[in-house]
Amino acid sequence: MIEPAIVTHNLSKNFGDFCAVKNLNLSVATGKIFAFLGTNGAGKTTTIRMLCGITRPTSGEILLGGVDLGKHPEKAKSLLGVIPDRPHLYGRLSGREFVRFMADLYNYDRRQANKNMEELFDTYQLAAWADELIEGYSHGMRQRLMLIAAQVHDPEILIVDEPVVGLDPPGARLLKETLKRRARSGKTVFMSTHSLGVAEELADEIAIIKEGIIKAHGTLDELRIHGTSGQASNLEELFLEIIDAELGEGVVSGSDGPNLRTL
Repeated sequence: MIEPAIVTHNLSKNFGDFCAVKNLNLSVATGKIFAFLGTNGAGKTTTIRMLCGITRPTSGEILLGGVDLGKHPEKAKSLLGVIPDRPHLYGRLSGREFVRFMADLYNYDRRQANKNMEELFDTYQLAAWADELIEGYSHGMRQRLMLIAAQVHDPEILIVDEPVVGLDPPGARLLKETLKRRARSGKTVFMSTHSLGVAEELADEIAIIKEGIIKAHGTLDELRIHGTSGQASNLEELFLEIIDAELGEGVVSGSDGPNLRTL
Protein backbone atom coordinates (compact mmCIF):
# COMPACT_ATOMS: atom_id res chain seq x y z
CA MET A 1 0.00 0.00 0.00
CA ILE A 2 1.35 3.42 -0.98
CA GLU A 3 1.98 5.76 1.94
CA PRO A 4 -0.18 8.95 1.84
CA ALA A 5 1.85 12.01 0.87
CA ILE A 6 0.48 14.18 3.69
CA VAL A 7 -1.26 13.12 6.90
CA THR A 8 -2.25 15.33 9.82
CA HIS A 9 -3.56 14.05 13.14
CA ASN A 10 -5.52 16.46 15.35
CA LEU A 11 -3.41 19.36 14.12
CA SER A 12 -4.10 22.59 16.00
CA LYS A 13 -2.54 26.04 16.25
CA ASN A 14 -3.37 28.66 18.84
CA PHE A 15 -2.27 32.27 18.87
CA GLY A 16 -2.94 33.29 22.44
CA ASP A 17 -6.64 32.69 23.04
CA PHE A 18 -7.38 32.44 19.33
CA CYS A 19 -7.45 28.99 17.75
CA ALA A 20 -6.56 29.39 14.07
CA VAL A 21 -6.64 25.65 13.24
CA LYS A 22 -8.67 23.15 15.25
CA ASN A 23 -7.99 19.41 15.30
CA LEU A 24 -7.27 19.19 11.59
CA ASN A 25 -7.29 15.62 10.24
CA LEU A 26 -6.31 15.25 6.59
CA SER A 27 -4.97 12.49 4.40
CA VAL A 28 -3.66 13.50 0.98
CA ALA A 29 -3.03 10.59 -1.38
CA THR A 30 0.24 10.25 -3.27
CA GLY A 31 0.05 11.19 -6.94
CA LYS A 32 -2.98 13.44 -6.56
CA ILE A 33 -3.77 17.15 -6.78
CA PHE A 34 -5.42 18.28 -3.56
CA ALA A 35 -7.18 21.66 -3.31
CA PHE A 36 -7.40 23.35 0.09
CA LEU A 37 -10.08 26.03 0.00
CA GLY A 38 -11.44 28.63 2.36
CA THR A 39 -12.17 32.31 2.80
CA ASN A 40 -9.62 34.81 4.11
CA GLY A 41 -8.77 34.02 7.72
CA ALA A 42 -10.11 30.46 7.53
CA GLY A 43 -6.79 28.88 8.52
CA LYS A 44 -5.32 27.98 5.13
CA THR A 45 -2.05 29.89 5.46
CA THR A 46 -1.51 28.77 9.05
CA THR A 47 -2.00 25.16 7.96
CA ILE A 48 0.45 25.55 5.08
CA ARG A 49 3.03 27.16 7.36
CA MET A 50 2.73 24.17 9.70
CA LEU A 51 3.04 21.69 6.83
CA CYS A 52 6.21 23.45 5.71
CA GLY A 53 7.71 23.45 9.20
CA ILE A 54 7.69 27.25 9.43
CA THR A 55 5.13 27.42 12.24
CA ARG A 56 5.21 24.95 15.11
CA PRO A 57 1.81 23.37 15.88
CA THR A 58 0.29 23.84 19.31
CA SER A 59 -0.66 20.17 19.19
CA GLY A 60 -1.02 17.33 16.73
CA GLU A 61 1.15 15.52 14.24
CA ILE A 62 2.25 15.98 10.61
CA LEU A 63 3.57 13.15 8.44
CA LEU A 64 5.11 13.93 5.05
CA GLY A 65 5.67 10.81 2.99
CA GLY A 66 5.39 8.84 6.22
CA VAL A 67 8.10 10.96 7.91
CA ASP A 68 7.18 12.72 11.16
CA LEU A 69 7.88 16.42 10.59
CA GLY A 70 8.19 17.09 14.31
CA LYS A 71 10.71 14.32 14.94
CA HIS A 72 12.66 14.39 11.66
CA PRO A 73 12.23 17.92 10.26
CA GLU A 74 15.12 17.93 7.77
CA LYS A 75 14.18 14.58 6.27
CA ALA A 76 10.52 15.57 6.01
CA LYS A 77 11.26 18.99 4.52
CA SER A 78 13.56 17.43 1.91
CA LEU A 79 10.43 15.97 0.32
CA LEU A 80 8.88 19.39 -0.19
CA GLY A 81 8.89 22.07 -2.83
CA VAL A 82 7.08 25.23 -1.74
CA ILE A 83 5.66 28.13 -3.73
CA PRO A 84 4.34 30.81 -1.34
CA ASP A 85 1.81 33.41 -2.40
CA ARG A 86 4.39 36.17 -1.81
CA PRO A 87 7.78 34.65 -2.61
CA HIS A 88 10.96 36.41 -1.54
CA LEU A 89 13.57 36.53 -4.29
CA TYR A 90 17.08 37.95 -4.15
CA GLY A 91 17.06 40.74 -6.71
CA ARG A 92 20.86 40.93 -7.09
CA LEU A 93 21.09 37.30 -8.16
CA SER A 94 20.41 36.13 -11.68
CA GLY A 95 17.57 33.69 -12.21
CA ARG A 96 20.04 30.87 -12.77
CA GLU A 97 22.01 31.74 -9.61
CA PHE A 98 18.84 31.78 -7.53
CA VAL A 99 17.66 28.40 -8.78
CA ARG A 100 21.09 26.88 -8.20
CA PHE A 101 21.08 28.34 -4.68
CA MET A 102 17.72 26.70 -4.00
CA ALA A 103 18.98 23.32 -5.26
CA ASP A 104 22.02 23.63 -2.99
CA LEU A 105 19.79 24.29 0.02
CA TYR A 106 18.34 20.82 -0.52
CA ASN A 107 21.85 19.37 -1.02
CA TYR A 108 20.61 18.14 -4.39
CA ASP A 109 23.05 16.63 -6.86
CA ARG A 110 24.56 19.53 -8.82
CA ARG A 111 24.68 17.74 -12.16
CA GLN A 112 21.04 16.64 -11.97
CA ALA A 113 20.04 20.09 -10.68
CA ASN A 114 21.65 21.74 -13.71
CA LYS A 115 19.83 19.35 -16.05
CA ASN A 116 16.49 19.93 -14.31
CA MET A 117 17.08 23.68 -14.24
CA GLU A 118 17.66 23.99 -17.97
CA GLU A 119 14.57 21.90 -18.72
CA LEU A 120 12.47 24.02 -16.36
CA PHE A 121 13.75 27.32 -17.79
CA ASP A 122 12.71 26.05 -21.21
CA THR A 123 9.35 24.79 -19.95
CA TYR A 124 8.49 28.11 -18.30
CA GLN A 125 9.90 30.12 -21.20
CA LEU A 126 12.49 31.95 -19.09
CA ALA A 127 15.66 30.63 -20.74
CA ALA A 128 16.35 33.96 -22.44
CA TRP A 129 16.34 35.73 -19.05
CA ALA A 130 18.07 33.06 -16.97
CA ASP A 131 21.26 35.11 -16.61
CA GLU A 132 19.54 38.46 -16.05
CA LEU A 133 19.25 39.93 -12.55
CA ILE A 134 15.94 39.13 -10.83
CA GLU A 135 15.44 42.80 -9.94
CA GLY A 136 14.70 43.38 -13.61
CA TYR A 137 12.04 40.65 -13.80
CA SER A 138 8.36 41.47 -14.11
CA HIS A 139 5.96 40.09 -11.49
CA GLY A 140 4.89 37.29 -13.79
CA MET A 141 8.50 36.37 -14.54
CA ARG A 142 9.23 36.21 -10.80
CA GLN A 143 6.28 33.86 -10.37
CA ARG A 144 7.64 31.60 -13.10
CA LEU A 145 11.10 31.68 -11.55
CA MET A 146 9.67 30.59 -8.21
CA LEU A 147 7.93 27.70 -9.93
CA ILE A 148 11.28 26.63 -11.36
CA ALA A 149 13.10 27.00 -8.04
CA ALA A 150 10.49 24.96 -6.16
CA GLN A 151 10.76 22.07 -8.62
CA VAL A 152 14.49 21.98 -9.40
CA HIS A 153 15.09 19.23 -6.82
CA ASP A 154 12.11 17.22 -8.13
CA PRO A 155 10.22 17.14 -4.81
CA GLU A 156 7.78 14.39 -3.91
CA ILE A 157 5.30 16.97 -2.60
CA LEU A 158 4.70 20.40 -4.11
CA ILE A 159 2.86 22.91 -1.92
CA VAL A 160 1.47 25.83 -3.89
CA ASP A 161 -0.24 28.86 -2.35
CA GLU A 162 -2.29 30.83 -4.91
CA PRO A 163 -0.61 29.28 -7.97
CA VAL A 164 -1.99 31.50 -10.74
CA VAL A 165 -1.70 34.92 -9.05
CA GLY A 166 0.37 37.20 -11.26
CA LEU A 167 0.51 34.79 -14.19
CA ASP A 168 -0.80 35.79 -17.60
CA PRO A 169 -3.16 33.34 -19.36
CA PRO A 170 -0.34 31.45 -21.16
CA GLY A 171 1.58 31.22 -17.88
CA ALA A 172 -1.47 30.01 -16.00
CA ARG A 173 -2.14 27.35 -18.64
CA LEU A 174 1.48 26.25 -18.51
CA LEU A 175 1.33 25.97 -14.73
CA LYS A 176 -1.82 23.86 -14.83
CA GLU A 177 -0.28 21.52 -17.38
CA THR A 178 2.83 21.22 -15.19
CA LEU A 179 0.81 20.34 -12.08
CA LYS A 180 -1.12 17.71 -14.01
CA ARG A 181 2.13 16.16 -15.28
CA ARG A 182 3.57 16.04 -11.78
CA ALA A 183 0.52 14.18 -10.51
CA ARG A 184 0.62 11.75 -13.44
CA SER A 185 4.27 11.01 -12.63
CA GLY A 186 3.34 10.02 -9.07
CA LYS A 187 4.13 13.31 -7.32
CA THR A 188 1.67 15.10 -5.07
CA VAL A 189 0.38 18.67 -5.31
CA PHE A 190 -1.19 20.44 -2.33
CA MET A 191 -2.77 23.61 -3.65
CA SER A 192 -4.42 26.49 -1.79
CA THR A 193 -6.30 28.93 -3.97
CA HIS A 194 -9.18 31.39 -4.21
CA SER A 195 -9.45 30.57 -7.92
CA LEU A 196 -12.26 28.06 -7.69
CA GLY A 197 -12.24 27.46 -11.42
CA VAL A 198 -8.62 26.32 -11.21
CA ALA A 199 -9.45 24.05 -8.26
CA GLU A 200 -12.44 22.57 -10.08
CA GLU A 201 -10.37 21.92 -13.19
CA LEU A 202 -7.37 20.36 -11.46
CA ALA A 203 -8.21 18.85 -8.10
CA ASP A 204 -8.72 15.15 -7.48
CA GLU A 205 -9.87 15.91 -3.93
CA ILE A 206 -10.99 19.07 -2.17
CA ALA A 207 -11.13 20.18 1.45
CA ILE A 208 -12.98 23.31 2.56
CA ILE A 209 -11.93 24.93 5.82
CA LYS A 210 -13.90 27.51 7.80
CA GLU A 211 -12.81 29.08 11.09
CA GLY A 212 -10.03 26.53 11.41
CA ILE A 213 -12.33 23.51 10.99
CA ILE A 214 -12.69 21.26 7.94
CA LYS A 215 -16.30 21.59 6.76
CA ALA A 216 -16.07 19.39 3.68
CA HIS A 217 -13.65 16.84 2.25
CA GLY A 218 -13.96 14.60 -0.77
CA THR A 219 -13.99 14.54 -4.54
CA LEU A 220 -15.99 17.22 -6.32
CA ASP A 221 -18.67 14.71 -7.29
CA GLU A 222 -18.92 13.44 -3.72
CA LEU A 223 -19.25 16.94 -2.31
CA ARG A 224 -21.76 17.93 -5.00
CA ILE A 225 -24.00 14.91 -4.42
CA HIS A 226 -23.84 14.98 -0.66
CA GLY A 227 -23.52 18.70 -0.06
CA THR A 228 -26.07 20.91 1.61
CA SER A 229 -28.63 20.98 -1.21
CA GLY A 230 -27.28 18.52 -3.76
CA GLN A 231 -28.13 21.07 -6.46
CA ALA A 232 -24.86 23.00 -6.88
CA SER A 233 -23.77 22.93 -10.52
CA ASN A 234 -20.16 24.00 -9.99
CA LEU A 235 -17.54 24.36 -7.29
CA GLU A 236 -18.24 28.04 -6.71
CA GLU A 237 -21.91 27.38 -5.87
CA LEU A 238 -20.97 24.37 -3.74
CA PHE A 239 -18.27 26.32 -1.90
CA LEU A 240 -20.66 29.15 -1.07
CA GLU A 241 -23.32 26.70 0.10
CA ILE A 242 -20.92 24.96 2.45
CA ILE A 243 -19.34 28.17 3.76
CA ASP A 244 -22.75 29.80 4.34
CA ALA A 245 -24.48 26.72 5.78
CA GLU A 246 -24.89 26.10 9.49
CA LEU A 247 -23.43 22.59 9.65
CA GLY A 248 -23.16 22.39 13.41
CA GLU A 249 -20.18 20.29 14.40
CA GLY A 250 -20.37 17.96 11.41
CA VAL A 251 -18.74 17.91 8.03
CA VAL A 252 -19.48 16.95 4.49
CA SER A 253 -17.05 14.07 4.32
CA GLY A 254 -15.80 11.99 1.45
CA SER A 255 -12.98 9.49 1.85
CA ASP A 256 -12.47 10.27 5.54
CA GLY A 257 -15.81 8.91 6.76
CA PRO A 258 -17.69 5.62 6.58
CA ASN A 259 -20.58 7.34 4.87
CA LEU A 260 -20.60 10.62 2.95
CA ARG A 261 -23.06 12.88 4.71
CA THR A 262 -23.92 16.23 6.21
CA LEU A 263 -24.16 15.95 9.98
